[in-house]
Amino acid sequence: METFTQPKITGYRQLNEQEAALMNEIKAKGVELGALVEQLRATEGLDQRWVSIGATDLQTGLMALTRGVAQPTTF
Repeated sequence: METFTQPKITGYRQLNEQEAALMNEIKAKGVELGALVEQLRATEGLDQRWVSIGATDLQTGLMALTRGVAQPTTF
């Protein structure tokens, strides 16, 4: 089996297997949460302003978790 070497991305360090698995788990939860947000957006009678605020805050949280794992060295 051929070994894949991840190319270096400027400002990011190489992730180990555990960290890569955590990143994939965060991304999978993001897909789940995105589907929930779409379901809420399609439901009549809900306060869509708050649904949008919730969506933004979820995206911010997922990005924070991603950065917590990746530990980028740049802004």
